[in-house]
Amino acid sequence: MNLIIAKGLLIPFLGTALGSALVFFMKKELDVKIQKMLTGFAAGVMVAASVWSLLIPSMNSASDMGHLAFIPAVTGFCLGMLFLLLLDVVTPHMHLDETVEGPKSQLKKTTMMVLAVTLHNIPEGMAVGVLYAGWASGSADITEAGALALALGIAIQNFPEGAIISMPLRSKGLSRTKACWYGVLSGIVEPLAGLLTILLSTLIIPVLPYLLSFAAGAMIYVVIEELIPEMSEGEHSNWGTILFMIGFSLMMVLDVALG
Repeated sequence: MNLIIAKGLLIPFLGTALGSALVFFMKKELDVKIQKMLTGFAAGVMVAASVWSLLIPSMNSASDMGHLAFIPAVTGFCLGMLFLLLLDVVTPHMHLDETVEGPKSQLKKTTMMVLAVTLHNIPEGMAVGVLYAGWASGSADITEAGALALALGIAIQNFPEGAIISMPLRSKGLSRTKACWYGVLSGIVEPLAGLLTILLSTLIIPVLPYLLSFAAGAMIYVVIEELIPEMSEGEHSNWGTILFMIGFSLMMVLDVALG
């Protein structure tokens, strides 16, 4: 069981690492249209994962509450969004368009770009960790295949995210090795967040429905606050919308087929 969980936690990180490594094979920075397509795809995967892998299992886990089974889902969802809002406010970070958010800081632009992606990855790691903790506890509403489906879906959307962070860093003058390394570092928070979640599983299981929806709220916050604005501003926004559709559909198929 421990080996299965370890593999599940590392799969999303592997997606980020492989995407970051694209900097060794691409000579120029990512085209704006490609960036919007990749961002839209990632947003679609995250929305579908939030619904099918997290919110629906959250309500199923609270089915003994009858018509009030929505309470853990709604409560956790709102707390997850507020938690990411807090992180967004207290962490200095910079987006791809070089818009700086958070408190004033003397950090380098490259560091703040990595922090922005790291904020995205925290809820993804938590989501995978919560599902594996639920499966390991014997929850009837969470299967190994369902947890694996989420890990695979996040890994797929992490692949373009890795490139989205490493390529701009390369264009700002970093060596290919450093740009790749920064991309990899931005993703290492995922298995760490997942592992921490599992280590706290004895505390988690009694409130599993709340934590499933908490992870969903945190992921949806990232989609609304970061990904959708990046994919929809300026030209080529239609490509982002089309890839959102594809990413959403792929994650939905993965979850239903494997879960």
